Formats: sequence, C-alpha cells, structure tokens
Amino acid sequence: MSEKDKMLAGLPYDAWNTELFNDRMRAKSLCHQFNQADPVKTTNRMALLTDLLHCKGSVHIEPNFFCDYGYNIEVGEQFYANHNLVILDVCKVTIGDNVMFGPNVMISTATHPIDPIERQKTEYGAPITLGNNVWIGGNVSILPGVTIGHNCVIGAGSVVNKDIPDNSVAVGNPCKVVKTISSSSPAR
Repeated sequence: MSEKDKMLAGLPYDAWNTELFNDRMRAKSLCHQFNQADPVKTTNRMALLTDLLHCKGSVHIEPNFFCDYGYNIEVGEQFYANHNLVILDVCKVTIGDNVMFGPNVMISTATHPIDPIERQKTEYGAPITLGNNVWIGGNVSILPGVTIGHNCVIGAGSVVNKDIPDNSVAVGNPCKVVKTISSSSPAR
C-alpha cells in the first residue's frame, strides 16, 4: 500500500513521501496563482479551481484560499466561500449543494498522533462531509471525521468536533445543537 493509499484510507502515513510532497506543491502553486489573480477577472480566477477541486457546478471562493491536495475536495452546486478558507484535505472533504462559508473557515481532515515520537513520523486523517443547504459562520473550525447534516447553520467561532444532525443550528466550543430548524423545503 502506497503512502497516498494509506493517507486516503485514514491510516498513519508519511506526509513527506515524494509523491505526496509533489502533490502538495502542485496544490500550493495553484492556490498561489488563484490568490494572486486579478479579483475582477472572476472567470479566469475560478478556472484555476477547476484544475484543483472537483466542482459539480457554480463555485465562488474569495481569496485567499489554501488546501493541501485539492483532489480530495468535492464541491456541490452553488458554493460560496468568503475570504481565507483553509481546507486540509488529507482525506475526502465532501461539500453539498447550496453551501455558504463565512470568512476564516478551517476544515481539517488531518490530525496527528498524541504520542510525541509517533507524531514526528506520521499523521493520519478522517473524512469530513457537509450536507446540502449548510451555512458555516465566520471563524468556524471543522475537525476530522465530522459530518454536518442538511439544512444546518453553524454559528460563528464554533469548533465542530462531533457530527451535527440535519436541520440544526449549532454553536460553541465544542459546537452543540441549540435549535432544530423546521424546514418547508427538503434537502436536495
């Protein structure tokens, strides 16, 4: 099993493996080009993302945007992210349709062993999934292995370390459900 296969499976892997290092450098180069592109030339700037991410439809991300690999990020229809989005995508990140992010959102599938000796050698991760019609407030951190259901609102500044069920408003550190949303339109 290659280090890339281990990474994608959520197993401990060597992040400094040549293949993974080269993949990260490609993603960082494309992010740099995106972040430096003329903001009024939206079409040209967004085209850079199609070389990096799996975009199912209309996607608009404000600069600055950073990711580790890009090829592990799948974005649905009508996605908008405000400034300073960071996605550490060592495992799959799936973002549904009609999702909006406030500024300074951090999504991290990556984590490290607690043992300091192991931490020097390996890292691992767990996938993150966001349903349809989700709104993530500014300065939210979403941690490895989390699923956020359809029609959810995550309040600004929250640290999401556990799954959030469909139709929830959740806030805080750690993020907790504070309200259930009665939706007249089902998740698509």
